[in-house]
Amino acid sequence: MLNLARGLALKGTRVDLVLACAQGPYLQAVPPGVNLVDFRSLRVSRSILRLASYLRHRRPDAVISASTHANVATICARAIARGATRVIVTEHNPPTTVAEYNQDWRTWLLHRTMKSAYRFADSVVAVSRGLADDMARRLQFDRDSINVIYNPVVTPALLANAAEPLDHPWFGPGQPPVVLAVGRLEPRKDFSTLLRAFTRLRRARPARIMILGEGPDRPRLESIVRELRIEENAALPGFVDNPYKYMKRAKVLVLSSRSEGLPTVLIEAMALGTQVVSTDCLSGPDEILEWGKWGKLVPVGDDLQMASAICDILDGRARYNVEDRASAFSLDNIVDSYLDVVLAGS
Repeated sequence: MLNLARGLALKGTRVDLVLACAQGPYLQAVPPGVNLVDFRSLRVSRSILRLASYLRHRRPDAVISASTHANVATICARAIARGATRVIVTEHNPPTTVAEYNQDWRTWLLHRTMKSAYRFADSVVAVSRGLADDMARRLQFDRDSINVIYNPVVTPALLANAAEPLDHPWFGPGQPPVVLAVGRLEPRKDFSTLLRAFTRLRRARPARIMILGEGPDRPRLESIVRELRIEENAALPGFVDNPYKYMKRAKVLVLSSRSEGLPTVLIEAMALGTQVVSTDCLSGPDEILEWGKWGKLVPVGDDLQMASAICDILDGRARYNVEDRASAFSLDNIVDSYLDVVLAGS
């Protein structure tokens, strides 16, 4: 969303970035020229009346919202404000897998509300075709009513951040290749399968693995590292402000997820020329890699095939022109697609 805000502003559009609560590690990355609006609320649901007031007084031409909670809140706020603002809701995660990993009454209620509320949006955007198919099936939507617009990933800032120096001994000359993963430490990312695949890989050749990110699964993953006896060759440094300088210098980036919407890290790594291996999960990796044309796809949860795919890349048996494919996710292309949706009601 920060990339989209930046791209819209560069096109001459006046952009407000409206947040329930302006906090978090990405706050410093708000682009110049984008007006930050902070409701100072700890919950999105408690921001609905503030958002309605904002819509009534600011009267934006359109609101582009992200995440299911914010999407439903925006639709409710527009109804309260009784304004003409177009509401474009964007979904980034398949409803089927969100329900699978969050089996509580709140998720059930949110999906029931989502099913009804999204029919009042002016446009529904999914970030991949697979996600759009899942939404249509799960929410009983007309598939043709869902727009597919990929995330704007490839930006000048990405390339500039990747060029920053990296002072880490693992990336020095003569060191074993580094297998990199980036993402929140949670069961859905299935880093446990990646660690087991890495252990298999180590039996065939020297290598190291680094997983950038933080989350509730850290204790379990650290326990697996000890269980597999790979402590000297595995690192979980936590969240880092600039993962791109790691991506650029890694020999391969691996996405081990059980589900995704459109995995940004896969595209980012490809834009930086890094080879990739990904699970063929719902949804996104198959579209990004065009069913194996631009990188290795392996079954979800299969550490044997994952290890084999990583080994093929590290040993030079497989190589892809990943940068060519990444250009399809450039900021200019995606911003133009969003502007087409915004202006559709003009």
